[in-house]
Amino acid sequence: MKSITVSHTVSKRGEGWMSSLLESFMTELRRGTLTLAVLSQLSTPQYGYSLVQRLEEAGVAIEQSTLYPLLRRLEKQGLVTSSWDTTESRPRKYYVLSDYGMEVYQELKQEWHKMTLELTTLLKGEDNHEAD
Repeated sequence: MKSITVSHTVSKRGEGWMSSLLESFMTELRRGTLTLAVLSQLSTPQYGYSLVQRLEEAGVAIEQSTLYPLLRRLEKQGLVTSSWDTTESRPRKYYVLSDYGMEVYQELKQEWHKMTLELTTLLKGEDNHEAD
């Protein structure tokens, strides 16, 4: 039944419109998860490129043009602190969770687990209703 509704919507509005709407929803969903993903990797100091690598190894793609503004925002909010390492030939700015950032991260992680469980329950229930 759902596929009929989606097909009807697509034929009424056009595939480009649906694609644009879906992309907008996915961007919105991804924005919040990226913050949690970044926070999860900052219990030990990381510089930007190492953070990108760690996230990508876990399957989380992030552009540097997205990461650096996010890190600056997290620092401004007091969740992350930064320091420069100038001992190597190329200076690197390292980021790490502040104590406050660790508290916020733990709360966000708990909320993520709760929401994931709730959504999984809802989506499984949806699958059961479709079988009826």
